[in-house]
Amino acid sequence: MSTFDEREKAFENKFKRDQDLQFKVNNRRNRLLGHWIATQLGKAGPDADAYAKEVVMSDFEKAGDDDVLQKVLGDLKAAGKPADAGVVRKQMDKLIDEAKKQVMEESK
Repeated sequence: MSTFDEREKAFENKFKRDQDLQFKVNNRRNRLLGHWIATQLGKAGPDADAYAKEVVMSDFEKAGDDDVLQKVLGDLKAAGKPADAGVVRKQMDKLIDEAKKQVMEESK
């Protein structure tokens, strides 16, 4: 195997690791967001955990964060709670940092 082939394989492996890490971080962020919204909906314990899983699953509907955002905003509105997209997006941005920290700690 040539040096070029080895470098190419190393870049492919790094890309794969980075994609896997980003997937884990996004899923963790969505779970944390689900728990945050669950408290606003008055859910706790197993109900909050189940809701957080629903939020994680909603991310597989289409690319990007809009599917998650629409789910939680719809759930807040259905419950008669304030549903501000700006507030939720700000919380998502805050939680992505927390999620990354948690995933990196678990990877050690």
